[in-house]
Amino acid sequence: MRAKRNVLTYLAEKEWLIMSLWFGLAFIGAILEISRDNYNNFRIFRSVFYHVIHQLPLYTLYPAEYYDVNLYGPIFSIVIAPFAGLDMHLGAMLWALSGAAVLFYAIRQLPLSRLQQNIILLLCTQELMGASGWFQMNQFIGAFIILTFTNTIKGKELWATFFIVLGTLTKFYGIVGLAFFFFSPNPRRFIAGLFLWGAVMFALPMAISSPQYIVNCYFEWYAALVHKNALNEGSVFQDISAGGFVKRVFHMPDLSNMLFLVPAVVMFALQYTRLKDRYNSRYRLYILCSTLMFPVLFSTSSESPTYIIAIPAICIWYVMQPATRWNNIFIFFAILLVSFSHSDVVTPWVRKNLAVPYALKALPCLVLWLKIAYDIYTRKYLLKKAHVSAPVKELEAVPVL
Repeated sequence: MRAKRNVLTYLAEKEWLIMSLWFGLAFIGAILEISRDNYNNFRIFRSVFYHVIHQLPLYTLYPAEYYDVNLYGPIFSIVIAPFAGLDMHLGAMLWALSGAAVLFYAIRQLPLSRLQQNIILLLCTQELMGASGWFQMNQFIGAFIILTFTNTIKGKELWATFFIVLGTLTKFYGIVGLAFFFFSPNPRRFIAGLFLWGAVMFALPMAISSPQYIVNCYFEWYAALVHKNALNEGSVFQDISAGGFVKRVFHMPDLSNMLFLVPAVVMFALQYTRLKDRYNSRYRLYILCSTLMFPVLFSTSSESPTYIIAIPAICIWYVMQPATRWNNIFIFFAILLVSFSHSDVVTPWVRKNLAVPYALKALPCLVLWLKIAYDIYTRKYLLKKAHVSAPVKELEAVPVL
């Protein structure tokens, strides 16, 4: 297994290979679906801009334009605006590549060595390819969470809170960025940034519509999300989460998601009992990994392309670990189940009878999330049990062992 780690390191040293795979596979994933006229999500997104301009209901069906319904907040009309006026095919392609570019940039900002970053990018390429073909916003949301983390520990609270508010008012997942508040060297500036960007992004869509319309949209958005949550628990392609996995494996479909969410919130909060190590890079990165996986594991809205948010967490954790046999075995099966179980790499029988009906994508993420929580409780994330008494002003790389 050590040789396999060496092969991975060898490949990660090839910058041209990383760039080619990352953007090449994102392009292939998008162009394949465009060639099949299968880009309904982008049709929805594009229409959000025009519906806001004409002050039409945002959360109702428009069967003449697309199937399904929009579930993003009013600020999304501003986000999608640069792509809305383009040719449908070109706009969809640029949207997919923009998501890949933003996530690429976010991973490059992590306090890790270039080699570690390249390993993360390399291991995430298959999941990115699949997510790009869905034309969703998950790549952006994953990037926003990572950028909230990196800007917070750099002391750039205004940028950090920008990504929190934008992610929250778009898809709500971005709210988990608040988990990094305790890493901020300027807590007051952090709080002020939340109020500032909250006011700006609440008002911004009003510039292309009206205040009353946007206020009404937020009430309608809440109702739409509640309705969608009720529908998710009965769909085989939704609720690919920790709760969905348990309910399907043990044939208990009526279990409430609150039975999983409430203990998870408590377990997540208990990770801050180790805040005395908040200036330790490994502790902060463990919290980042836990945060990235949390909204995917404990949301009934999680579906296959949502895991582009969680897969970087698995890879970040991996590059911080010793190259042991068990760590290598785990990453192999984690990538296999998360990134390949819904792809054409496995047989249709596996997808139809195992991966999809039992929500197997959630299994390695749940195992790792629990392990990270345990390691934080017991301080096993530390390379050396040394207390760091002062904050570091620069991002230091975590050594590859």
